[in-house]
Amino acid sequence: MKKFLIVLLTILFSSISLAHIGHYNKFDKIEMEILRNNEVIGYNNYFFERDGETTTVKNQYKFEVKLLSATIFKVEGYGEEIYLNDRLISFQSKTLQNKKEKFVSLKLDKNKKIFNIKGSSYSGEASLKNIIGNWWSHKILQAESQISPISGSIKEQLVTFIGKENVAINGKEFETNHFKLTSKDMTLPEDKRLNFDIWLDKKTSVIVKVTYKRMGNWEYRLKNIE
Repeated sequence: MKKFLIVLLTILFSSISLAHIGHYNKFDKIEMEILRNNEVIGYNNYFFERDGETTTVKNQYKFEVKLLSATIFKVEGYGEEIYLNDRLISFQSKTLQNKKEKFVSLKLDKNKKIFNIKGSSYSGEASLKNIIGNWWSHKILQAESQISPISGSIKEQLVTFIGKENVAINGKEFETNHFKLTSKDMTLPEDKRLNFDIWLDKKTSVIVKVTYKRMGNWEYRLKNIE
């Protein structure tokens, strides 16, 4: 059974395992809307800029949760990933979460072949196998661990293929592969645990939908792509 699952995952990823940042060269912008309990409360947008072999992915995000007209949770921030060909060479982010500042500063050390991270939750070294935990790239479904784009913390993850599904988003049909992404260490506190359902469009390899539960039902879904 274990060998069968390994073969199955190899087949599923065979069309994208060799894909790199250049796979997204046809996109200038990916816009996602954020919903909580089926109500739109914010956005998470990615912008792609190119200069020769360098690609910069800028991320802007903002959402606000209200209860009886009072704001109980608010997040607003900005991130910037810089790639040289397919290699991440730096990442910077600043986030204001309920008036608390969080940040990440990541740089590639070419000599030691590691990432150096200074973050609000973690500072230290990290393997190049890590990926920034953003929703624009399918590589998050291939990584063994991810770096929080808000605080710099590192979490090991497991990705499980659920099945092929047709999903409708804003009146458009997508043929997708449905995955489950969870923390490898499920003893972590629930509010620090990875537990996402992710739908990847088979045609574009763009993530079109992400759902999870945490003080309500949350959903990130594709709004526009250019």
